[in-house]
Amino acid sequence: MEGDQKLHHFDDVSKHSATKDCWLIIHGKVYDVTPFMDEHPGGDEVLLAATKKDATNDFEDIGHSNQARELMDKYCIGKIDASTIPVNRVFIPPEQTPYNPDKTSDFTIKILQFLVPVMILGVAFAVRYYTRAE
Repeated sequence: MEGDQKLHHFDDVSKHSATKDCWLIIHGKVYDVTPFMDEHPGGDEVLLAATKKDATNDFEDIGHSNQARELMDKYCIGKIDASTIPVNRVFIPPEQTPYNPDKTSDFTIKILQFLVPVMILGVAFAVRYYTRAE
């Protein structure tokens, strides 16, 4: 079905946002999860909260198992026309923050970025002062 999947408009998908009629948009595909509402481990309210938007981040943030991902194929009814999704309904990832393995606060990092060069200059002047020939 991959090549001939129906293309859905965002407004049409948004109309399916009830327990008895629930469609989700995940990774550019449209899923009719209505038959799965009672079976979903998080309950139907979790699925309903993911309607009327691109639910890709909601899906990925949970960390679904490979089994859950395979189960999705059963509910796929087509693809979303990405050009019809309103800008405020699409996840735009924030700029990636620099790697900070020890979770040092930003304030501390800025202070250190200032102090380290000043300390190096201070040591250089001290060495120069005490080693200069008289």
